[in-house]
Amino acid sequence: MPPSKEPATELPLRPQDELECRRCDVHCDKVVYPSSCLDRACPFAYAYQEFGHTYIGCMQKVYAVEIDLELLSEAEARSGGFGAVRSVRPPLPMCRVEIEECYGVQRAGDLGCQNPEFHELPTASPTFKVFARLAD
Repeated sequence: MPPSKEPATELPLRPQDELECRRCDVHCDKVVYPSSCLDRACPFAYAYQEFGHTYIGCMQKVYAVEIDLELLSEAEARSGGFGAVRSVRPPLPMCRVEIEECYGVQRAGDLGCQNPEFHELPTASPTFKVFARLAD
């Protein structure tokens, strides 16, 4: 039986650069919206035709799937839209990025997120938070 993966106890230097966070039971992932690639005219979006369909993808492989453009357009016309796909590489500045919480309501602790910097967008240098303890 393989050993179980223990949650990490130390925060990395740049948690905002990670693609997933498993430091608590909530399990967060960074996701991107492929429809925004087309809306924002991303220079890394590509398209090709095969089997009578047009497929789109990302040259930088921010997401690993190739999506049927017709199905994407049909889904975007509905109220919920196409939705997001899991980011497998660091998102680019033009990507529409969000954090998806898998078990937010059921498993969130009393103190909230244990890794709040994970929710920040990547920057050129590490960020630091200062916490003050007040004593009577």
